[in-house]
Amino acid sequence: MFSMANATTPEENKAAGIAFLAANAKKPNILTTNSGLQYEVLVAGTGTNSPSATDNVTVHYKGTTIDGKEFDSSYSRGEPATFPLNGVIPGWTEGVQLMKEGAKYRFYIPSELAYGERGAGRTIGPNSALIFDVELIKIQ
Repeated sequence: MFSMANATTPEENKAAGIAFLAANAKKPNILTTNSGLQYEVLVAGTGTNSPSATDNVTVHYKGTTIDGKEFDSSYSRGEPATFPLNGVIPGWTEGVQLMKEGAKYRFYIPSELAYGERGAGRTIGPNSALIFDVELIKIQ
C-alpha cells in the first residue's frame, strides 16, 4: 500500500511518506508531537531521567524505510552505538528525549525531521519518511 518501490522522485517519496504517516496517525497506539514526529512506546523505561539534546546516549536501533527495507542496525552489528544526541537527525534528537533508560520506542519520522531533500546514501531517497526502533540503554 505504501510501497516505495515505484517512488522514484523526491516528490513521489514525499507523497508516499505523507500518505503513510496520515494512515499511521489514526492507529490508537501512535502519539504525535507538535513537529509531526510519530512514536509508539514498545517498552516503557525503568530509568528516572530522560536525556537532553546535549547528552551522549548509548542505544540499540534499527532503521527502515516505510516499505520495511532495513538500511542500518546496531543489532546487526552486534553492539550498541554511542553518540551525542544533538549530532543525529532532528527526529532522533526530539524522540530520544522522550525516553527513559530501558525504554524501547518506534519512531515514524517525516522526511523533514530525517534527511530531507538530500536523502542519505543509496538507500534513503530524497524526502523519505523513515521508521526507527530505538532502545535507550544509557545516558552519559
